Amino acid sequence: MAGIYLIPVNLFGPGDNFDLETSHVIPALTRKCVEAVERGDEAIEAWGSGRATREFLYVEDAAEAIVTATERYEGAEPVNLGTGREISIRDLAAMIAEIAGYSGEFRWDASRPDGQPRRGLDVSRARETFGWSATTPLEQGLRETIEWFRESRRAA
Repeated sequence: MAGIYLIPVNLFGPGDNFDLETSHVIPALTRKCVEAVERGDEAIEAWGSGRATREFLYVEDAAEAIVTATERYEGAEPVNLGTGREISIRDLAAMIAEIAGYSGEFRWDASRPDGQPRRGLDVSRARETFGWSATTPLEQGLRETIEWFRESRRAA
């Protein structure tokens, strides 16, 4: 039986885990910004310095990559799935805040961990071996995620 080994970078999108105790950076910042707008908060606490960088892949792009790989890839080598672009957590927070309509400040808590200084992948193998590249710009994926989060809260 044949198999493939796909390694996705940090995924995000609608349906993510938005629990502040167990979520990852995008859903946590999304929830904090949306709730800060609703409450009129002037500041949000964010972990670390904001200097660490991460790469993110929108969930629909990840699903497309998996389907494409199963149809077109038969290699034994692992394949990274991502965008090939990193963003600092500080810049990511600013982008989420702008989309969510939050204009307050972030208070960076340097006593909390930054994690690895960088986390990004070489995604050339996916492009070269089965012709896949991510197509959803980070800002668009964030808009869709934030809108989904808002709608799911209204429905609840």
